[in-house]
Amino acid sequence: PSGPEPRRDFSNNKAMWAAVGRRTSRRGLSSLARMTPTGGVHGSSPLRPSAVSSSNSRQWRDKPLLKFDGREQYFKTGNEAVRILVEEAKRRDGDKALYLAQFEALMSSLTPVFDRAPRYAWLAKIFLEPERSIEFRVSFLDDSGSVRTHRGYRIQYSSTLGPYEGPLHLGAEVTSDNLKSMALGTTFGNALTGARLGGAAGGANFDPSRSSDAEIQRFCQSYMTELHKYIGPGTDMPSHGLAVGRAEVGYLYGHYKRISNNYSRHGRDLLWGGTLPRVEAYGYAAVHFAKHALAERGDDLRGKRCVVTGSGKTALAVADRLIALGALPLTLTDTSGFVYEPDGISQAKFQKLHQIKQERGARIGRYILASTTAKYNDPDSIFQIPCDLVFAAADSSEIDVDQAHLLADAGCKFVVDAAHAPVTPAASRALKKLGILHAPYKATLAAGAYVGAHDVLDVPKTIDDLTAKVYSDVAKTAVEYNQRGDLNAGTNIASFLQLANVMDAHGAI
Repeated sequence: PSGPEPRRDFSNNKAMWAAVGRRTSRRGLSSLARMTPTGGVHGSSPLRPSAVSSSNSRQWRDKPLLKFDGREQYFKTGNEAVRILVEEAKRRDGDKALYLAQFEALMSSLTPVFDRAPRYAWLAKIFLEPERSIEFRVSFLDDSGSVRTHRGYRIQYSSTLGPYEGPLHLGAEVTSDNLKSMALGTTFGNALTGARLGGAAGGANFDPSRSSDAEIQRFCQSYMTELHKYIGPGTDMPSHGLAVGRAEVGYLYGHYKRISNNYSRHGRDLLWGGTLPRVEAYGYAAVHFAKHALAERGDDLRGKRCVVTGSGKTALAVADRLIALGALPLTLTDTSGFVYEPDGISQAKFQKLHQIKQERGARIGRYILASTTAKYNDPDSIFQIPCDLVFAAADSSEIDVDQAHLLADAGCKFVVDAAHAPVTPAASRALKKLGILHAPYKATLAAGAYVGAHDVLDVPKTIDDLTAKVYSDVAKTAVEYNQRGDLNAGTNIASFLQLANVMDAHGAI
């Protein structure tokens, strides 16, 4: 008889992945998984006279992938190609630990691509360097009349698919290391949506939480005085990020308009004309990605106990959307600690938390004065709380190997990135060994970037449609490359092929 398939008990991981494999194989391969323009499963079917044949593929292995200090480096396998590329990245950027960890994890995922079509290693080599890295001084007078000097950045990693697009972050911890890592991740994330956007990231080591409104305005004006030389419609479209909210976007756009004589329509185009619409986009994207991943496994979010880290724009949007879809967000965090509602955060409780976090500098701990059921910093680690899912929306590298084991002990089945690289590459590998699904930020936040850069009327529906497409492409690509269930590998391969096949037409640039 026709009708929906009955729910299955996926407590047995083998049964779960077998079901996913059957569904994916029925739908066919991802459009991104096909090795165009070469063609064929192994990238060896000639589609045009200039296409690479299987014999030509062997010839690629006879060419040196890199030349350094008079030495030519060749490879015969995908693993050897990855080793050469990673060693070169370490030679160039040995002081950038976060970037190197992300680069190595990305390249390692591409091993099966290089095995099938060696020529793609030469295209991957281009990602050793961003197209442009900009650093500059940002000086302004503080309220006491003293000159304060900070370092500003904009790293424009790739314009292969279109104008640069990516966040601006402010904070004392902002460095060229984490921004280069973010710019690389944004490049690959934007490739998944089909939005024809490149990737970039920028910001400065300035902390708005320790500054007055007048100081924030003067800082933003000084920062934009230099940044405006490198951005604009059709060139680079900065978006909001850590500690860049409505006030900062307004100040940045106001000064950009004044000194560049370029104008955006209110709510659209560059910096949205000084307003900040759709702040919920990234948080909604992470939740809807999880929704589609669970649906693939015959499950849904209703009743799921969800640990949420962070309490910024994205984390609040995650909690809000989880409540709307019937899940139970349990926590929110900031630098002072975390609040935990054992029975879940209701809509009324969420509104109180949201109100607290709208006040500049307010700490999440104030919430316990308004709730008789909330716990504060209890248990010792937020990752000891029994849960079904974790939405990591706070900091980069907040989940390491030790936290991964805590999550396994707490019964967690699914970790969803809702910030830039909140799970370290080592922790991601540990989660895989522990049988915990991990959805990487490049895939989970991709729809949020699209919505931020386009005029969208129905945000939830647009995000739901886009995340369905992104998840489908990622899952199918993982199966095609014998990485079933590995969303990290599926994400990296799918986005890389989208970029590489366009880069191939651009030549050596």
